[in-house]
Amino acid sequence: MNTLADSATAVPTPNALSSTGPKEDDNAPAVRLLRELLLDAATHGASDVHIEPSEHDWRIRLRIDGVLHETMRPPPYLRDPFICCVKVLARLDIAERRVPQDGRLKLYVAADKFEEFRVNTLPTLWGEKLVLRRLDTLPATLTLTDLGFDLKQQATLAAAIHAPHGMVLVTGPTGSGKTLSLYCFLQRLNRESINICSVEDPAEIQLAGVNQVSVRDKAGLTFAVALRAFLRQDPDVIMVGEIRDTETASVALQAAQTGHLVLSTLHTNDAPATLARLLDMGIAPFNLACAMRLIIAQRLVRKLCLACRAPAFTDQTTAEAMLRSAGFDETTLAEDWQPYRAVGCAACHGIGYRGRIGIHQVMPVTAAIRGLIMARSSTDAIAQQALRDGVKSLREAGLAQVRAGTTSLEEILAVTDASPATF
Repeated sequence: MNTLADSATAVPTPNALSSTGPKEDDNAPAVRLLRELLLDAATHGASDVHIEPSEHDWRIRLRIDGVLHETMRPPPYLRDPFICCVKVLARLDIAERRVPQDGRLKLYVAADKFEEFRVNTLPTLWGEKLVLRRLDTLPATLTLTDLGFDLKQQATLAAAIHAPHGMVLVTGPTGSGKTLSLYCFLQRLNRESINICSVEDPAEIQLAGVNQVSVRDKAGLTFAVALRAFLRQDPDVIMVGEIRDTETASVALQAAQTGHLVLSTLHTNDAPATLARLLDMGIAPFNLACAMRLIIAQRLVRKLCLACRAPAFTDQTTAEAMLRSAGFDETTLAEDWQPYRAVGCAACHGIGYRGRIGIHQVMPVTAAIRGLIMARSSTDAIAQQALRDGVKSLREAGLAQVRAGTTSLEEILAVTDASPATF
């Protein structure tokens, strides 16, 4: 396997690409293009790099703050050498073009600093499409405030994750930051006296002190198999990357009932719908009511660039009408504040937004909600009880960020449900 690490960095890895000082055999245009592309992705804070072939050419797009932006259309003759270069560095079979493949590669930007990317190939009509996902590192100083939780939500969350047993679920669509939230929770729990085990598909964020396992379906190492093994490893905290099936859900809930704290994720639209989803998967209401402690629904919204944001409205009457229809109450509208809109400048590369923050619906499973679970009540009934318990909807959490000037009303309306009064 060829190594494209820079001799100056002296990093002995078989799938690394250096950002500076290429060797003589690294001067191929495809290698230079890949190096520049990955550096550009890291500079812009892109989460994904899309390499997309078409009949006569190909394009490259970066997903920045959740939105895809086309960055270049390289010459057609570079497409095949470029894809081959990526596959070699990611340790993929360059001769296999009929089935998807997964791998990883690293870009070294200094002797002790690198960016890591997960690579997936997909055979399409006009050739292989590649997506390189930039794997996040977990900042040591990351706090719940940084993730977007308000003080009340932080107190509710802290009580749940420091409990001796029970399940805490984070829900939301793909790309909503669920894994990063879970690892922030693990970071708060991680200490010498706690045994933490995690299973993911695959493990993307490395955290010292946590026993991390990656799922390998071909070898028979599934989420459920790993969970059963964890229970024989004397764990205190178990993290399951995703609950995908009834078997995994059952084992995880059993673990939560037998003296373990279980953290996991599920793909649902909001917190009340999560309970209905688990019941539909065949989980017994008694087990669900006993084990579930907290459900967090979340989305990521783009943050306005502070260097160029501008007042969203010039007419006060229009502003009040739009804000009222979005869900702001009269008390908030009477206060001295104004919403902002995106403009675009050099600091944010003309986008108007820079970075993202979470909005959250944090729903503790209270005694009243447990009773509704036991009665197999509807999602609407659970949502109404959550409202009575003082739980904010995702829309309300988003409007709080608009009120703080963190994001725009347009962004919140695009991300959250159109009905601010419901979950």
